Amino acid sequence: MGRWRWVGEDEDEGWVSEDEGWVGGGRGQGMGRWSGLHMTIGSRVEGCLDPWSPRYCDAVLNGGFGRKAATQLAEVVPESLAPAWYWTDQFMLEVIFHNRVLKHACRTLEPESATAFYIPFYAGLAVGRYLFTNHDNKARDSDCEMLLRWVQEQPFWKRSSGSDHFITLGRMVWDFRRSGENDWGSSFVYMEGMRNIQRLVIERSPWDPLDAGVPYPTGFHPRSDADVLEWQDYVSTHKRTSQFCFAGGTRGAFKNDFRGYLLSYCKNESDSCRVVDCSGTRCYNGASAILDMFLGSDFCLQPRGDTYTRRSVFDCIVAGSIPVFFWERTAYDQYEWFLPGEPTSYSVFIDNKAVKNGSVSIRNVLEKYSREEVSKMRERVINIIPQILYATPQEGLETIKDAFDVAIEGVLTRIKKQ
Repeated sequence: MGRWRWVGEDEDEGWVSEDEGWVGGGRGQGMGRWSGLHMTIGSRVEGCLDPWSPRYCDAVLNGGFGRKAATQLAEVVPESLAPAWYWTDQFMLEVIFHNRVLKHACRTLEPESATAFYIPFYAGLAVGRYLFTNHDNKARDSDCEMLLRWVQEQPFWKRSSGSDHFITLGRMVWDFRRSGENDWGSSFVYMEGMRNIQRLVIERSPWDPLDAGVPYPTGFHPRSDADVLEWQDYVSTHKRTSQFCFAGGTRGAFKNDFRGYLLSYCKNESDSCRVVDCSGTRCYNGASAILDMFLGSDFCLQPRGDTYTRRSVFDCIVAGSIPVFFWERTAYDQYEWFLPGEPTSYSVFIDNKAVKNGSVSIRNVLEKYSREEVSKMRERVINIIPQILYATPQEGLETIKDAFDVAIEGVLTRIKKQ
């Protein structure tokens, strides 16, 4: 299985593979017959992977969950659940997923019997090193090209041209879709070897059938079924004193910045709207003020982020607050495996154009919902919580399926249908 070493000073801060190796063992869960996952290449985490921001030195700790947040959240969450909270970076999906696959029941030591092959390559971290610094396209593509050269030489790739392989992408898919010389990001998705690979990504392209949207990691990583149930009970009974809320900062580079509009709107509606101004670094990794605000509000305003999606959607849902969307692509066209098919059962949609031209008032729309309707929607939101979390145990929770379990079942189903 290869050699392994610890990253960080503490024993619980995570394993790192130092060479290539196959891992495996077990029977597929919920798939109805024998199946297997197989890792095709070892992955490596070496300190600060992203020189434009030293935050990743801490982000990779504890299997990608980051540093523990119990002390800072002591007055916001129940004492018994505080150890399950971390300062988790939104771009750590690849590290979190890899650590879960290591102990998954579907792994097999025999690649010949595998149904699907997982590629534990940290593409988001590899590409992210070069996105915000003065590097050329060759640098942004080099790690991805090296990976694909290796993968395409493997016999189990050649038997299907990669159609039974899948990978996680811990950044928005647009960071991997450079089509022109002067465009943004890497061209990873367009490379020859990626043509048939299934991709689990925090923001997918609605037009690419190989992309599957999976939740951004939040800060809550339950240790057991009991943690999930206790948290659901806590948010269902928590006192909510604000009708709606918004956490965000202005984006001066964006024309007609909608987040800036909402920030001003909420400050002017202070008797109904609670706001956390995220200008600067106040909101990095989900500050305690944000969680406290979501817990105390019936609705949370969720505009698009720098792209259509934003982690805040999942922070909002975890706190039992009802999301209010202004673009359909922020959630409805993204996370079909994880969110209900009836958007009105758990969310509110208000078209951003109507808000900006003044024909619709956010406050007026939300005031039309009765207490009974709000209660019913909140109950639906709280039911969603387990399947958007990434649990702490590598083996998963006892009986409750988390986001990892849902994603694995979804991608295996896709591969088996091909």
